[in-house]
Amino acid sequence: MRRPQLVIGCAWLIHATSWFLPVVKLGGNHSALYGPVRGWIAFRMALLAVWPYEGVHSDAWYYAVLSTVSAATTLMFIVGSPWVVTRGSQTVQNASAWIAATAFLVNSHWYALSGSDRTDLNIGYFLWWLSFALLAIGLFGLSRHHKVDEYRRPNRTEA
Repeated sequence: MRRPQLVIGCAWLIHATSWFLPVVKLGGNHSALYGPVRGWIAFRMALLAVWPYEGVHSDAWYYAVLSTVSAATTLMFIVGSPWVVTRGSQTVQNASAWIAATAFLVNSHWYALSGSDRTDLNIGYFLWWLSFALLAIGLFGLSRHHKVDEYRRPNRTEA
C-alpha cells in the first residue's frame, strides 16, 4: 500500500471512530440535552438550521451558517472522498485535497469561536477535525503520485 492511501485510510478510520466518541459536553442553556454528545448526534445538531432539533437553537445567524457548512463538509467527506480516491482523476484529487484543507480550516470554527466553552470539546471533535487534515494530506500525496506515474519514463528493464 502506498503512503497516501495509508494516510487516507487512517483519515477514514479516525473519522468513523469520531462518530461514536463524545464530541462536546452540553449543559446549562441546552436544557433538552445535557452531558456528552456523541459524534452522530453532534452531526444531527449541526444541521439544526435546515433540520430543527428539539430543544436546541442557534444564538446567531453565523453559527447556523457555520454549523450547516460543517455538516456539509462531513457529508462530502463520507460520500465524496471514497469516490475521489477510487475514481477521481489527478486534477479532481488535487482539487479535493484543497477542499479538504479548506474544510479543516472551516471546521476549526468550533474551537476558535468557543471561547471559554472550548474546554467542553472532547476527543471526538479533535479526531473528526484531524481526519480532514489527514484526508487533505493523503489526497495531495495521491495527486502528486499520479502525476509522477503519468510522466514516468520506462527504464531499460521495462522497455
